[in-house]
Amino acid sequence: MGGPKWDKIEDLSKRPEKGLLGLRKNLGLFGNLRPAMLYPQLASASSLKPELVAGLDIMIVRELTGGIYFGQPRGIEERNGERVGFNTYIYSESEIERIGRVAFEMAQKRGKKLCSVDKANVLEVTILWREVMERLAPEYPDVELSHMYVDNAAMQLVRAPKQFDVVVTGNMFGDILSDAAAMLTGSIGMLPSASLNESGQGMYEPCHGSAPDIAGQNVANPLAMMLSVAMMLRYSLNENAMAERIENAVGSVLDGGLRTADIASKGMQTIGTDAMGDAVLAAFAKQ
Repeated sequence: MGGPKWDKIEDLSKRPEKGLLGLRKNLGLFGNLRPAMLYPQLASASSLKPELVAGLDIMIVRELTGGIYFGQPRGIEERNGERVGFNTYIYSESEIERIGRVAFEMAQKRGKKLCSVDKANVLEVTILWREVMERLAPEYPDVELSHMYVDNAAMQLVRAPKQFDVVVTGNMFGDILSDAAAMLTGSIGMLPSASLNESGQGMYEPCHGSAPDIAGQNVANPLAMMLSVAMMLRYSLNENAMAERIENAVGSVLDGGLRTADIASKGMQTIGTDAMGDAVLAAFAKQ
């Protein structure tokens, strides 16, 4: 959602991104699940050495309806003869606890390791964030909880990304870190996401933006959108077997050497959006 032709709109309430934020807030989609999983066929497409990313499987749990993106007051106003911009970074205990439980429960289903990312050495709001995470930890004794400052987390993602299993953090930090994690997998065009409310209803979308620079050129990678459907089947519809069929179909196509331009590599066949979609559908039908 969005594009360069809206970048110069000064009234932020009229920017297209505000529509997306409104959907998240009004539908109560507070829990954003962003997996960063490297298909073994794409190890050479990552910007890091294959041995650093082989087997990578991280789940970033991002709080999606609070924090600095929604905090009040906010704005741009005149003060002492100059314009000043300001935003409010705010979280309540209940908001932190809600996303914390999502993350702990996700860790229970995976590697039982949860890293909570904050900036508690500087920001009071994340001091509270850390306190709430620590308070929740005894309810999940099988999960190992650790804490990391966001600047160190960014460095560790590119130094030793496989140390992470589940990462939980606030809205802004999660926005930044999940895009960094996406590039470890070779392309942001590979990564789906789920935004869930308290009853398990969700909005599913690729992690990438609208890519207006390649619109209509039949070169975009459709795999993140297809994998978003798999997430929908798994997390909202409880259709794990069908989700696995989609994921297996994607893997089968990659095994066959088909690649869109963003994940192209030597010896592979580069194809367009339509052809990649058709190939996945054919592989899905064969199962």
